[in-house]
Amino acid sequence: MSRFTLRKLGAGLLLAGLALSPVLAQAEAAWPSKPLTLIIPFPPGGGADTIGRYYADQLSSALGQPVVVDNKPGAGTAIAAEAAAKAKPDGYTLSLATAGQLTILPNLADNLRFDPETSFAPVSVVASIPNVIAVNGNLDVTDLQGLIAAAKAKPGAISYSSCGNGTLCHLSGELFKSLAGIDLLHVPYKGSAPAVTALLGGEVDVAVDTLTILAPQIQGGKVRGLALTSAQRSPLLPDVPTAAEAGLPGLETSGWFGIVLPAKTPPAIVERLNQEIGTIAKSEQTAERFGQNGITVEYTTPEEFARIIREDRVRWGKVAKESGAQIE
Repeated sequence: MSRFTLRKLGAGLLLAGLALSPVLAQAEAAWPSKPLTLIIPFPPGGGADTIGRYYADQLSSALGQPVVVDNKPGAGTAIAAEAAAKAKPDGYTLSLATAGQLTILPNLADNLRFDPETSFAPVSVVASIPNVIAVNGNLDVTDLQGLIAAAKAKPGAISYSSCGNGTLCHLSGELFKSLAGIDLLHVPYKGSAPAVTALLGGEVDVAVDTLTILAPQIQGGKVRGLALTSAQRSPLLPDVPTAAEAGLPGLETSGWFGIVLPAKTPPAIVERLNQEIGTIAKSEQTAERFGQNGITVEYTTPEEFARIIREDRVRWGKVAKESGAQIE
């Protein structure tokens, strides 16, 4: 914040601020008075889009104004984050932030035009989804240990897709490689939908992606699920073991999704939005809808969300450094 040495100028600005404060308070009280935008950092399809569109619909009803979805994929979710960070802090631009966007990507790139801890006003974590390691018919393996053995026999010959550089899918794959002591070729895509399409089409051998998008493919027998990166099995895939059960403990990487606003958004708006999200999160409809897609409903205070961002940034920084992962 700028400092002024001229007392008259400082006094004038203070008086102007006092005069405007009732106007600002009235504007905040009237929020929202026009349509809102929710930025989603991935293309349509996939877990993030499912979560974002559901909350956009529910918030539209709760706030009495349309919440329009704006998919902004690319650059490992940095494009969406930069757009959200630069938006006017008036409460009309929301962003669906991901663990990869705010805690992994900053550890892999030094040219980002946003800061995960200062560019946003965290509102609440809204959901979490574990990842799945799956293979197509190109690989003659039936379990995780079989994949590890195949990868050790042919270092760098087996490829895996992720939903983008710097995403949780990416770092989950790198953590898998590190823990298993194997070398896989990383092939990033602009979202889960194209990444899994690549697996189905044989462009890659393995996919590390969300339970939401891989479960239907595994259930339909199109690909084979080898392991879940969660502490417990999923009702959607009862026959797919956790990574620990498959002989690789430590591979737990359920990713969170949360709503953030541009920094300096009025606290009253942050609090109102947090309350509305809390009501949505506690509804049976949300639990049922998310459960059908392998998504866990989450809800936090803004302060708790800010703490999660700080702590996870440190955690994933260690993984990124140890794995040697880089933005390609």
